[in-house]
Amino acid sequence: MSDAQQITLLVDGEETKVTTGTTGAELFFERRDVVVARVNGELKDLDQPLPEDANVEAVTIDSPDGLNVLRHSTAHVMAQAVQQLRPDAKLGIGPYITDGFYFDFDVAEPFTPEDLRQLEKMMQKIINQNQKFVRRVVTEDEAREAMKDEPYKLELLGKKNVAADAGEGVSVEVGAGDITIYDNVDRKSGDSVWCDLCRGPHLPNTKLISNAFALTRSSAAYWLGNQNNQQLQRIYGTAWPTKDALKAYQERIAEAERRDHRKLGAELDLFSFPDELGSGLPVFHPKGGIIRKAMEDYSRQRHVDAGYDFVYTPHITKGHLYEVSGHLDWYKEGMFPAMHIDAELNEDGTVRKPGQDYYLKPMNCPMHNLIFRSRGRSYRELPLRLFEFGSVYRYEKSGVVHGLTRVRGMTQDDAHIYCTREQMKDELTSTLNFVLGLLKDYGLDDFYLELSTKNEDKFVGDDAAWDEATRTLAEVAEASGLELIPDPGGAAFYGPKISVQAKDALGRTWQMSTIQLDFNLPERFELEFQAADGTRQRPVMIHRALFGSVERFMGVLTEHYAGAFPAWLAPVQVVGIPVAEAFNDYMFDVVDQLKAAGIRAEVDISSDRFPKKIRTASKDKIPFVLIAGGDDAEAGAVSFRFRDGSQDNGVPVAEAVQRIVDAVRNRTS
Repeated sequence: MSDAQQITLLVDGEETKVTTGTTGAELFFERRDVVVARVNGELKDLDQPLPEDANVEAVTIDSPDGLNVLRHSTAHVMAQAVQQLRPDAKLGIGPYITDGFYFDFDVAEPFTPEDLRQLEKMMQKIINQNQKFVRRVVTEDEAREAMKDEPYKLELLGKKNVAADAGEGVSVEVGAGDITIYDNVDRKSGDSVWCDLCRGPHLPNTKLISNAFALTRSSAAYWLGNQNNQQLQRIYGTAWPTKDALKAYQERIAEAERRDHRKLGAELDLFSFPDELGSGLPVFHPKGGIIRKAMEDYSRQRHVDAGYDFVYTPHITKGHLYEVSGHLDWYKEGMFPAMHIDAELNEDGTVRKPGQDYYLKPMNCPMHNLIFRSRGRSYRELPLRLFEFGSVYRYEKSGVVHGLTRVRGMTQDDAHIYCTREQMKDELTSTLNFVLGLLKDYGLDDFYLELSTKNEDKFVGDDAAWDEATRTLAEVAEASGLELIPDPGGAAFYGPKISVQAKDALGRTWQMSTIQLDFNLPERFELEFQAADGTRQRPVMIHRALFGSVERFMGVLTEHYAGAFPAWLAPVQVVGIPVAEAFNDYMFDVVDQLKAAGIRAEVDISSDRFPKKIRTASKDKIPFVLIAGGDDAEAGAVSFRFRDGSQDNGVPVAEAVQRIVDAVRNRTS
């Protein structure tokens, strides 16, 4: 073989010589788990020839990119099956998503659960046919001819130059570069049996999907995510490299459903969402109120210890405040409509005194700026840390409102820290450590950080200030030792932010605390302090929310603990159960001792039989159950029964009380 017939590649870090025209499939022929190749940083189908001097990396089916390709390929198989079942179905978009995929269809009738079961069987037949996914580069005219019966695909072709901004999933179908169609090709005849406009890449063949897939549900969805567009029918599914992986995922989903805070909130009588109040406006019942108060009280004490000052601000304000802050320019779609009040009219209806627009506040920061500005400030007061459990209101669209985790009325544990340029890095570091320590106290301890940087289309202030703020936040985040993930363009309009991403007991990630560095609002509000040299200088402003919102944090904790809150947060910490009515008074005496020590305890003297009382305490997820019978009463003791079903008998009452007090005080149970 001559050198002219060979090219050099860097394959998984090693220099390799191959024949000109070698494809990824040939290069990784012996590796059955490789489904696509990353060529010079871009994912490519394995049947594509590799260029000279390319940097080639194998992408396995169980890697994040490999899973995305698997799921997008499965979406194509599902769409093929849908058009077999319903030949009149028109294709929308079918991207991969976290843990799965979806595909939108314009059909005459919504899909039923029976349809999904039938589609799964049809998909398995297609998969077993071992059809090939074949990429075809076409001109726009050729694409229009191929898609002539697919009106939504024709619309996408008109958006290929603006795909990134055209709507959800558009960039999966069209975008910069070649227009491509993927054919599902019958291996025996070589004929294309189905095709779709798509950027790819895809698996080499359907056989790699195996039987590790499932269709999960169907719903209505607007074309391109725009409620002004046609309503389509969306089918969701999931796909995994193996049947065992699929089973494990389904078990996680089932466990997540069991932990759903909306379900547990009703079962444990914590909170509810009355229709009479409106979407996204929860009410907390007495037991939920106890949990919330315990959360807030502990947070308040930690803030006092950390040198924060408490402030309170009203729920509504004149619109001008949010003109100054910039919210009416950049955040108006997230605000409730204005209330126009205070207008005075003459008898003939003409305006004698014009009214003003008032808004429900979506943010506390402008009001905190007014507190800072209310009098002269000295450098000796800085850093000044203002803290508020402030109620804010945001107009979330009804389709995204979800239990406690996405509401329209919420309470933020909101802090704004004003400091000098010289203090800001140390203040950011101490703030991040404070946040992480407090989250750990509530039982969340698996974190990574996300750095959200400037959105070039939505920001105020100059580039130099943004660059300094971003650089400082990055340094603080990196110094924490936690993994730092970039979030390009994800910042609020007034400054970059670090967000703490916490994993719960199921490994799901939740955005918790945010820390934002802001040079712009102090400028807009003309905030000043007198420096040591007598000059007037602008403070730096740090925005910090720890819970995000109390409501959302409680929803997350409910699911994290599956409703079995640690003793210090539990609404009822102890239930005393006498084995017979004769021991009621004895148990009341024990419970009175617990109450005197600050423990939330009660006695079950219902008419239920003893075993039923034990089951009720277990269902209510009570941390400690104390049982007393004849032997216990004679010995001045009780029997402990714990949530895991274990039991510790004959514990002296004084010791039992101290055990419980210590567990609550030290947050160890």
